[in-house]
Amino acid sequence: MGAATLNGLVAPSPGTRIDYTAELNEQQLSAVTSPGGGALVIAGAGSGKTRTLIYRVAWLLENGIKPWEILLLTFTNKAAREMTGRVTELLGPDADGIWGGTFHSIGNRILRRHAETIGFRPGFSILDREDQSDLLKSVANDAGVPRDKRFPKPDVLAELFSLSSNTGEPLEQVVHDRFGYFDGMAETIASVRAAYERRKVAANAMDFDDLLIRTNQLLREHPEVGEHYRHQFRHVLVDEYQDTNLVQADLVDLLGSKHGNVMVVGDDAQSIYSWRGANFENILNFPKRYAGAQTYRIETNYRSVPGILEVANAAIRGNLRQFEKNLVAWRKAGGRPVLAELPTNNDQAAYIAQQILELNRQGLEFREMAVLYRAHFHSMEIQLELTRRGIPFEVTSGLRFFEQAHVKDVAAFLKFAVNPSDETAFRRMVRLLPGVGEKTADTLWSVVRAGVESAAPFGEVLRMAKPPVRAAKIWEQLAATLDEIAPERKPIAPDRAIESIMEAFYEDYMKAEFANFENRREDLRTLAGYSRQFTSTEEFLAQLALLTNVDGAGSRRDTETDRVVLSSVHQAKGLEWRAVFVIWLSEGMFPGSRSLEKPDALEEERRLFYVAITRGRDHLQLCYPQIRLGGGYGEPFQRRSRFIAEIPAHLLDKPGSDESPRTTTPKPAKKSGERDWWY
Repeated sequence: MGAATLNGLVAPSPGTRIDYTAELNEQQLSAVTSPGGGALVIAGAGSGKTRTLIYRVAWLLENGIKPWEILLLTFTNKAAREMTGRVTELLGPDADGIWGGTFHSIGNRILRRHAETIGFRPGFSILDREDQSDLLKSVANDAGVPRDKRFPKPDVLAELFSLSSNTGEPLEQVVHDRFGYFDGMAETIASVRAAYERRKVAANAMDFDDLLIRTNQLLREHPEVGEHYRHQFRHVLVDEYQDTNLVQADLVDLLGSKHGNVMVVGDDAQSIYSWRGANFENILNFPKRYAGAQTYRIETNYRSVPGILEVANAAIRGNLRQFEKNLVAWRKAGGRPVLAELPTNNDQAAYIAQQILELNRQGLEFREMAVLYRAHFHSMEIQLELTRRGIPFEVTSGLRFFEQAHVKDVAAFLKFAVNPSDETAFRRMVRLLPGVGEKTADTLWSVVRAGVESAAPFGEVLRMAKPPVRAAKIWEQLAATLDEIAPERKPIAPDRAIESIMEAFYEDYMKAEFANFENRREDLRTLAGYSRQFTSTEEFLAQLALLTNVDGAGSRRDTETDRVVLSSVHQAKGLEWRAVFVIWLSEGMFPGSRSLEKPDALEEERRLFYVAITRGRDHLQLCYPQIRLGGGYGEPFQRRSRFIAEIPAHLLDKPGSDESPRTTTPKPAKKSGERDWWY
């Protein structure tokens, strides 16, 4: 190139400080030193995506691009800080001034400079979730939303509005497709949204989504502002592009269109967030959005043993819509993954606990092992079994099963039915009713306590309580159900008691209260199934209390950090462990039942399976039960997941196979903060 420029780059000077050929493999080097223009970097799992981005930024700086001419967009502030920090390690103060951050932080930075241009005042506030919830509650009250209906609560409204904003779908469509039980309220929900938008402007406040939507509005509707930033950012780099939504992809286009030097890095095989608005089409159609864009594949995986990668390659092959790639292991040794078919879900839990103990005995720390699953309720039996055996664990996909709000709510109903003197259970229960706060709960309890102390029949005690008018009808129905399941009448099995509570009140409550209603309902169905092993509600509640009060599942070691990780696959993305167990690989569980009739949804489930597989470094076990005990509905017999059937049998071993030992010679754990060289 000599001294001539090409797409804003000048030829490297002889005095460059970094030997890129020594630091990068051939595929990484091709992407890092690409000449400019549109570039799609398909970086497979464990292939050094972050390293590639960091060296790309360094290469741009060493080739004449100024720091402030580079925009690096990420999904977390931590990732942005880490990338810019490591570029600074490479180049020192020459890297100062890069525009690096999350999409939202960059939007905030731009809007702070131009707030008045779009009708806001300088110093506008940013609403956090609690602020947003309070404002939405006020807006709904002012709009005269009927209080006797199961209208969505503020957090659910926020979820509805966010999905509409980030997917570009009309609000009514989002309600119909994702929250069908609110269909009859769509018009009222839309009116609340319109009022909410007006109130934000009046309050000089933006919510989190506004930081993107308003930025796009600014750049589109005010050409002089848009031209300023398009001229400034000569190179736009995007991390995890497969996770972008419609608004984020538009922002990239708006900022990168002048120079056309847009490099996006990601892995279409790890696009798993459509449920929160991510659009798989963005990465798939990038070559169409940027005519002449070059595609670079980085396929050398530095994380996993060859056997795991062979299974990963086979697992994703069934997807029709993808950029084909073949992960190749940098590591040369290791056994094959294991396929464990267990008689029941309880046997699955016992098997995994035993394997964890065996691996720990052979040198793996508990924190180097993870159990991954499709949905949080899949982990219940695992949590129980680890608790019984004293194996320390932490749950990153949410609270421990029995500590979740909806589980504790249902337990409160049962506790009060069994023991009308349980003040704590009564207070938790009545505070779920509309219009009942702490003061009203005090009043109601004083009435109920007096009735209990007078030895009045349970049904009469319930009738003594007179909740606010808003809650009167609901209380009447709920009181009848509590009286029905109370032990002083004919004893009722705990699973039937749970189902009665859900039918009478709690299922409707969850619909209005929680955006993930269906997941929580599945949790409670699993809880009901678990309760079938107990002869009475009292016995079931006693066991529940014992399990809830076990600290850290009975730590076998003193170090709090040495715990097995239990996580949904979604939460595990980007992480890795030496040993990974993927559980509940049964049809309807993984893949989930709601995806089975939709090709796009099924392909995303397959990508989710691929993500789970590629979290493992040394050991991978794929597990499923033949029978689901106490499921409470559907067929108890489980068909193994189609994802298992798609993997050639010779790539998987059976438990205890001599050909592929369950363990390999343990490697020393990395010290805190130590990175693999390819990172």
